[in-house]
Amino acid sequence: MDTEGLYAEYVNTSFVKSVEPVVVDRALGATIYAADGTECLDLFAGISVVNVGHCNPRVVTAAREQMERLIHAASYVYHVPAVGQLAEKLAEITPGRLKKTFFCNSGAEAVEGAMRLAKAYTGRSEFVALQASFHGRTNATLSVTGNSARKTRGGPYLPGVAFAPAPNPYRCRFCSGCCTLACADSVEDVFKYQTSGDVAAFIAEPVMGEGGIIVPHSDYFRRVKEILDRYGALFIADEVQSGFGRTGAMFAIEHYGVEPDIIAMAKGIANGFPLGAFTAPPEVADSFRPGEHLSTFGGNPVSCAAGLATIEVLQEDRLPERAAELGSWCKAALEELARNLPLIGDIRGIGLMIGVELVLDRETRQPAPSEAAEVRRYCRERGVLVGVGGQDGNVVRIQPPLVIEREDLERALDVLGGALQAVAVSSAGAAH
Repeated sequence: MDTEGLYAEYVNTSFVKSVEPVVVDRALGATIYAADGTECLDLFAGISVVNVGHCNPRVVTAAREQMERLIHAASYVYHVPAVGQLAEKLAEITPGRLKKTFFCNSGAEAVEGAMRLAKAYTGRSEFVALQASFHGRTNATLSVTGNSARKTRGGPYLPGVAFAPAPNPYRCRFCSGCCTLACADSVEDVFKYQTSGDVAAFIAEPVMGEGGIIVPHSDYFRRVKEILDRYGALFIADEVQSGFGRTGAMFAIEHYGVEPDIIAMAKGIANGFPLGAFTAPPEVADSFRPGEHLSTFGGNPVSCAAGLATIEVLQEDRLPERAAELGSWCKAALEELARNLPLIGDIRGIGLMIGVELVLDRETRQPAPSEAAEVRRYCRERGVLVGVGGQDGNVVRIQPPLVIEREDLERALDVLGGALQAVAVSSAGAAH
């Protein structure tokens, strides 16, 4: 039985709207090689995971060398050099006083652990999150996720969670063309009117990935942090998708000049090896008491070795700076394309975390999810893999490995431009 047959028969994919008909044989850099011999430029990086490129030689070598020495030894019971070294490196590159790290296996586990740590430190039990947010698929992380489509048939969820409006400039209901930071001020209204005053933390993605690459105003988090400080609540920055060079800085929160109290990480941390982490200042991190938290595979030596190598590549090859440069060029090229394509409602992003929101009408801003799906199909058939997301499934997501060559990105954008033009023509014809 071939791979597609095996998937159909034995792999549970009922939760995926559509499975891409690409059987992956191998990958290198920003290119995926299919089993049938075709090549695909990867503009999605495994959902912002392989930031330093598929099968980066330095990461592979580090993992292999660690694997030959030790694969698993319960890193919270025994001390493993790679684990301590990665924790030290994270203390070095994370903002401000963040220092002590707990290692786990995924973004959801990192976020849920950060939530539990916030409860332990503050002695409080409530959370404030954002509409259109996404923080994972466990019960706790779905409880602070502000997307009904992700939460369907999964309840009941945790009590004590309130939601503030998403800081989405394109669809803001507070301002008309000139930001007043009313969306940030509304966070205080949530504290006042939707909670019992027992808020442990506010949790947010500095750039909202699954929500459609939503980039808050540059002063948004500064204003929110002032509110949090008044109420004695912590700020958990969910950098699972936006971290490790993706936005042109090592962490996206750096663009806002705000220091979080806890930062949650995964995806790009180890370039494809399963690893999650959350980091906090010593007084917060040490709030856990014996027996309150653990992870059997947390701090896996092989994943930690891969994480160390990933950070070294990011720093030595200046990949965050490269992401900033390529991202600026990419957005400018897309904005030029949008001049003659009303299907494009908005282009936004930082670094190589870019969203192209498709709408049926620029005046009404009616989402165009079917058109976004068709754009993805068109691109895939021509050897370019893009993502689609957003609250309404109408945002084309461009998040390639940060090592992608400029000429490859140009070629991919040519294909994307052809897809947008073809779909726009088709959509206009159907409307008439």
